Amino acid sequence: MDAKLTLRLNENVIERAKTYARSHKISLSKMIESYLDSVTKQKEEEKKYSITPLVESLSGVIELPTDFDYKNEYRDYLEEKYK
Repeated sequence: MDAKLTLRLNENVIERAKTYARSHKISLSKMIESYLDSVTKQKEEEKKYSITPLVESLSGVIELPTDFDYKNEYRDYLEEKYK
């Protein structure tokens, strides 16, 4: 359902936005709607994947060499475990 929204913006910003929208063949309303949709979705995504304080406190505790291959290490661990 569409609803009407009134915004107060600087005239220069409005003109630049209209020019941009015209050159991209999109309405100004659709452009603003897309922007607001992407901004609010981004915040929702950040909430979904927020790091707990415990995990954040543990990050950086272990320093590994740059050439460390965790897949090989895990494979070696499993081979040793199931000998």
